[in-house]
Order: sequence, then structure tokens, then C-alpha cells
Amino acid sequence: MRFLYTIIFYLFLPFILLRLWIKNRKNPNGLQFWHERLGLGLRHPLPSGGIWVHAVSVGESLTAIPLIKRIQQRYPSLPIIVTNETATGAERIRVALGNSITPLYFPYDLPLILRKFFKALQPKLLILLETELWPNLLAACQLYQVPVALVNARLSERSALSYRRILPITQAMLKSINVISAQFQADAERFIDLGFSPERIHITGSLKFDVTLPRNLLEQAQQWQKIWGENRLVWIAASTHPGEEELILQVFKQVRHYFPDLLLVSIPRHVDRASQLEQLYRSQNYNINKRSDHKRDLNDIDVLIGDTMGELLIFYAAADLAFVGGSLVEKGGQNPLEPAAVGLPILTGPYTFNFATITEQLKQRNAAIQVNNATELAEQVISLLSDPVRRQNMGREAKKFVEENKGSVLKQMQLIESLLII
Repeated sequence: MRFLYTIIFYLFLPFILLRLWIKNRKNPNGLQFWHERLGLGLRHPLPSGGIWVHAVSVGESLTAIPLIKRIQQRYPSLPIIVTNETATGAERIRVALGNSITPLYFPYDLPLILRKFFKALQPKLLILLETELWPNLLAACQLYQVPVALVNARLSERSALSYRRILPITQAMLKSINVISAQFQADAERFIDLGFSPERIHITGSLKFDVTLPRNLLEQAQQWQKIWGENRLVWIAASTHPGEEELILQVFKQVRHYFPDLLLVSIPRHVDRASQLEQLYRSQNYNINKRSDHKRDLNDIDVLIGDTMGELLIFYAAADLAFVGGSLVEKGGQNPLEPAAVGLPILTGPYTFNFATITEQLKQRNAAIQVNNATELAEQVISLLSDPVRRQNMGREAKKFVEENKGSVLKQMQLIESLLII
């Protein structure tokens, strides 16, 4: 079946490239993106004999950062290559790790392209984040005798069903993986049900609990509170997706009837969509400001649009209430542990299958509330903004939940060390 998959991939490659060209033709880094994904013009000399870490996009990149830093402390002489599939993910890695790693775009999962990568990098170990499984990549690891660790692994019921539909390919991929560190028991059981050896899977918790807060986070949050007015209530709707912002706008309109001075901080999942959000809110005659405008007085602003990277935790820390996006539309939800880490009460929609266990645990701790639709969201926003004591209690429980579950980095490092032969 892998042969058939490869043939289909080759046939569709021209259409994939055309779509990406249309999407990235105005991107100044587009040429580098193309060359590296196709294995053409790889920068020379590339460091060889190191550790290859693959983090597909922004969320995985942020998750990988504390683990990469720990690897660098343990193996300071080993080069680390980090691959991403998106420009935003690559930028997060660059900002956090600078020149201490070698960033590359992830190669297409085709044997001819992968051969160039493996010959250039000659990695001692491949670390994959979460559920990033590619048939030809894992087959190449077997061919070149490169051990594979699938870390911070999660597998939703929906994803498990999809993998079961291509069970021969799935089992061949799992056979190529040396060790899996699963986030929770349910994730481990789903991997085992698909055929992975129980002896090689470990439950280590989620790396997302080990989020590193900036040392001056509180100071930066207080600066923002002064900019938009220290006594002003602030609702942040973060990591939102297309179709979701329209619902947030409806909720904001309703809530403003009760809290006319409420500020909405609206941060899209992908910051290159900020102009779309600006048009949406301006169409309703709201006074808008973008973070990149660097305005120092926002008392008269209705909506602040986050269009920069690396500041989400600061905005969470400065707000009074958080909605975590990707959950009112069927995207599976984004990371609720970021607002939890700064002690913020959390609201989320019904679609949280990417963080099902974590969301359920937050709900059990009375640190998060899950709503079914925009109407319920408006009701809960109004209720929580009216009750500062309840907000404080929810935020305290959220922060305690994160603190009590830290330590996954150390557990996953032990598994990585077991695969490295220096």
C-alpha cells in the first residue's frame, strides 16, 4: 500500500506545488520554502550526525522548545536540526532558539526527496511531535537505521479511526517507531489497539504543561493594562479560526450591552489573517487597533487585534477571561494550558478533541467551562464578567492544575537518552 500511496503523491505533487505557489508567491522566503521541501539547494554545509526534531506547525513548535533546550543541555556538542511545515512554526523556533539550531522546512514525503535529506543530515535520531506520521519518512528511517521517538504523542478517537482505515500502512509506520511517549492512558491504548507494542509505549503526560513563562511576564501584562485602561474588563478570544470570528463578533455585540466598556483582544490562530479580522470588526463600526500599530493609548479602542508572534501569553496574563479558539468550529480546539498557566478562567466550545483529556480535567477542576454554541458562550461571558470572585477561583484552579502536572520534559528526555548512542 505504501507503493500506491507514493504513486498517488507523485501524481498530485504538481497540483500541491501550484496551490502552494499561489499561497506563497508574495512571501519573500517562498523560494527557500520551495527548495527545502523539494530537497533542492539545501544549505551547505549542513550539520550531520545530530538530532532531527520535526514540529509541524506553531503549536508543536512551542511544545518542542523546552524539550529541545533540555536536549541541548544534555548533549551540547550534538547539532539539532528542526523542521517545520509552516512559516509561522519556523519563526517561533527561530525566535526562541536562534542560531543554536539549524532550521529547515520539512521535506515532502517522497523517497527521492527524503534520500537527499538523510544523506545530508545523517541523523542519529528522529524525534516526531504528537502524531506526525509519514509512511516514506518512517520507511527511510528503517532503511538508514535511524531510531525514531514519537514524543508528546496524542491520538484522538477520530484520528485512530482514520488510521484504522489504512491499517497496513499504519502498522508498517508504527513498526518503524522505537518508542512512543503518550500524553495520557487513552492515547496509549489507541496506539496499542492499532498494533504498537505495549512494551515500547510510556505515559509521560503532556509537554504543554511545562510551558515556560517569561520572567517579566507580569510586568509586561501590567504595561498592557495601563495602555488600555487599568480598570477596564478585557476578554481575549485567542487562536481563532475562519468562521469562528463571526461568532465571536456576535457574542461581543451581546456582551457589550451589559459591559459597554469591554475590550476584546482578538488573536487569530494564523496572524497573517489579521487583516481579515480588521475588515470584519470595522464592518460593524468598531474602533480597531492592531498590535503592530504600536499605539500607546487604547482607552478608546473596542477591539485589539493581535497580529504579532510570541506575545500570546502576555495578552492572556493581562486579560480577565479567555476563550480558546478552534472549538466553536470543528477544528478540535487549541491549547487551553496557555491561559491556565497564567491563572486565567477558560471558556471553550464543543469541539475539543485535540485536547479532550486536558479539557475534561480542567472542567472537573472548575477551571474551564465548555459551551455548545455562541448563545451559551455569550451567557457565560456575561456571567463570569459579572462575578470577579468566581473568575479568581477558576483561574487559581487552572494554574494549580498546570503546576501539579509539570515534569513531562524530564520523563521524555529519559526515553530519548535510551535511544541515543554517542
